[in-house]
Amino acid sequence: MDQQVPIVRRLAEDVVNRIAAGEVIQRPANALKELLENSLDAKSTNIQVTLKNGGLKLLQIQDNGTGIRTEDLGIVCERFTTSKLEQFEDLTKISTYGFRGEALASISHVAHLTITTKTNGALCAYKASYKDGKLKAPPKPCAGNVGTIITVEDLFHNIATRKKSMKSYNEEHLKVVEVVSRYAIHNPLVGFTIKKLGESLTEIKTNQDSTHIDNIQAIFGSTISKDLLEVNDYCNILKVKIKGYVSNPNFSVKKQIFILFINNRLVDSQGLRKAVDQIYSIYLAKGSHPFIYLSLNLDPLNVDVNVHPTKHEVHFLHEDKVIDKVIDAIQDKLSGANTSRTFYTQTRLPTNDISKNESNINIEIKESEKLKIINSPSVSQNKMVRTDCSEQKIEKFLSKSDTSMLMLGKSQTDDVIKRREIKLTSVLSLRKEIENCCSEVLQTIFQNHKYVGAASPTWSLFQHDTNLYICDSNKVLQEMFYQIMMYEFGNFGVIKFSNSLSIYELILIALELSESGYLNGEDKPKEELAQDATEILVSKAPMLNDYFSIEIDSDSNILSIPLLLEGFLPDLDGLPLYLLRLASEVNWFNEKECFLSFCRETARFYVVHPWKQQCNDIDDISDAAPDRNWTWNLEHVLYPSLRKSFQPPKKFLEDGTLLKIASLPDMYKVFERC
Repeated sequence: MDQQVPIVRRLAEDVVNRIAAGEVIQRPANALKELLENSLDAKSTNIQVTLKNGGLKLLQIQDNGTGIRTEDLGIVCERFTTSKLEQFEDLTKISTYGFRGEALASISHVAHLTITTKTNGALCAYKASYKDGKLKAPPKPCAGNVGTIITVEDLFHNIATRKKSMKSYNEEHLKVVEVVSRYAIHNPLVGFTIKKLGESLTEIKTNQDSTHIDNIQAIFGSTISKDLLEVNDYCNILKVKIKGYVSNPNFSVKKQIFILFINNRLVDSQGLRKAVDQIYSIYLAKGSHPFIYLSLNLDPLNVDVNVHPTKHEVHFLHEDKVIDKVIDAIQDKLSGANTSRTFYTQTRLPTNDISKNESNINIEIKESEKLKIINSPSVSQNKMVRTDCSEQKIEKFLSKSDTSMLMLGKSQTDDVIKRREIKLTSVLSLRKEIENCCSEVLQTIFQNHKYVGAASPTWSLFQHDTNLYICDSNKVLQEMFYQIMMYEFGNFGVIKFSNSLSIYELILIALELSESGYLNGEDKPKEELAQDATEILVSKAPMLNDYFSIEIDSDSNILSIPLLLEGFLPDLDGLPLYLLRLASEVNWFNEKECFLSFCRETARFYVVHPWKQQCNDIDDISDAAPDRNWTWNLEHVLYPSLRKSFQPPKKFLEDGTLLKIASLPDMYKVFERC
């Protein structure tokens, strides 16, 4: 039996129009965006929006623009009627918002639409109601001010499925408010107001002739203003002008605030959004995002504005290059937010002729990366172990040494070094290993801990929530410095020595130490071993300088070492042994193993402190006396850094690195039995 061939039919005009309307007007926020753009095209300087039930029951927009001519009211709601275009070629140079003539037509097919308008010089205003793009009756004269009032009632009253798909009135209301807030930020010369019907309080109110900063403060709060950086750049090759404001590394939010206008049109760009997040991931803690407001002006000939029914997306030529240019402009601002500084301190190197004279150490911070600290969540008072960092610390009850605090000199500005992106597969692989081994449970604990004090040089106490933990500081800090080495790879600051130091003589000093493992009478004299080690490091000098800020001159002298953490100077007594271990313990023949072992050794050097010189076992200093300088660094520099972007490995849960020693709720249970 032959199957019946389906017949192709022409859809009825009202069905066609309703389908088209559903593409353009997807929710109240889409309708409001179209109406806002019409008001801005009409040169309005004041726009008021009124809502009921998130815009589904009532959505009204009133402006003081040029208005609509009375003779145009008859066709203003018909499809493809517009004052912005005459021929298709005009799309290539369009600079207005509502250019396709679909907004009012689409709204009239899915809602009850009323327009009240008056032009300058007209004797009165006129009011007209529409259904399916047609006038219900001839326009009627009425009282009114110059401008236009568009009232949309019962949106989607004839599309039950669309209306049911709206999640809640409150959610739709927030989306409308979001659209108004973004246009208010981008158009500071226009005053915007939005409120619910019947309420006197406004949710957003911006003044006419304000500034971008004023409106950002009005919408997102005044605290954001001190953390904003202005972006202003132009590329003559790409013909793109970049303006806007972005937050510095001291500001972050849990939900990304990304506001993008291209040729004054509110759009989205997933590529640019991801690129921005990637840049800020260097500065912000995991799960934190920046504030971004950007306005890009491109040559209209390079932009296709007609690719999406709601005009939410645009396509433009050389998109990847434009995004790279925008990212470069943001990166320049972020780098410029951290000035270069120089500190001075006096220190002595280990016992040898080279160290008898005090060496003036010049610490030059090329780039200071400041990450946002995630504060501990507040808990009720009866559950707190420690609530105030000014409370007494455990160090009060321990012995103290007379080691002086690190003295920092006056800051001075130097050239800002642009951060470079590292794309080495080996480094990216090692970073991925860190991320894969990270324990989310431990990360939460370290991000939100409250430091209590150092129980010994190796063990420290801190509180998280209602639990008290004891932590092996050596293991944790070595892991932290290793991760800094990986994520700051190729972008380190520099600790410069004012006097060059002989690598050969430093390694000779190291070979005298028991920690070196060298025994007199071995196959080679220590002088030969020192010479071999020196030659290894000198042969790697270009790479060491490029990637790790270790500068070695032609006379085999070391001039600088990397600065890993601003405000923290490693103990230079460990420098000889560090250089020896770099020569002997680093795998120089495999790129990934080389970077892994080099970064591990550098992290180890950064954790070595003066107590280790007092002990026979370099890894067991638990019985040494605490030192005031070290404990101050633990509390004010090192442990605060763990709150930023530290990714503790899962092995810390199993190897005794972190132990819970008290739980306040459990203690309460014991007291309740007494």
